[in-house]
Amino acid sequence: MTRILIVEDDIDIRGLLARGLEAEGFEVGTAACVDEALKAAHDPAPGAVLLDINLPDGSGHDVCRSLREGGFPGAILFLSARDEIRDRAEGLALGADDYIIKPFEFDELVARLRTHLMRREQAEAPRSRITVGKLMLDLDTRQASCGEASARLTPREADLLAMLMENIGKPVSRADIFDRLWASQGGLSLNVVDVYIGYLRSKMADFVRYGGPGLVTVRGKGFMLELRGPDFRQ
Repeated sequence: MTRILIVEDDIDIRGLLARGLEAEGFEVGTAACVDEALKAAHDPAPGAVLLDINLPDGSGHDVCRSLREGGFPGAILFLSARDEIRDRAEGLALGADDYIIKPFEFDELVARLRTHLMRREQAEAPRSRITVGKLMLDLDTRQASCGEASARLTPREADLLAMLMENIGKPVSRADIFDRLWASQGGLSLNVVDVYIGYLRSKMADFVRYGGPGLVTVRGKGFMLELRGPDFRQ
């Protein structure tokens, strides 16, 4: 159950929001001032903070700034009657995910809140797939595919392809590849990189027909996945 922290000094609004969010299946915590908000946001950390700007002991801006500077990973949504563009711009610049002007429709608030929670969850989830153009690599199954062509990779081949995909369009040196994938094993030389590049080229050969990137050698710089130009240059 996702916990939502409501920071609002108006007891009526705070109560209405709390009851409404609990009815939507959220766990709810509340705070009426800056000091309470900062304490409630850390034990335990909520998934999102609904934050008023005008608070009796300071500003919601202070809360937002403090949370973001402290590495708070959750969503922050300002709920404020201030409707000037500069107010919204300031709130977003401090690290808020959204700025909702009072009065607002509760259903819209819930919809926007769920959207931001989903985005945060997706951003924090470990990637099991990497996609570059038409090329897709499933890190769980080590299956690479492009159009109708696919290839099952060894663990080391999958790690190598992932490194190249993360650096699409930029050469990755032999030394950098070796340091990341083989340096800890000992007893190997840089030549192992060339051997596995060869293995990877062979397995990706059919991908070019379906618009996949070419695995090219950039003289003096290393290896690169190139979206343009389907040829494999040695």
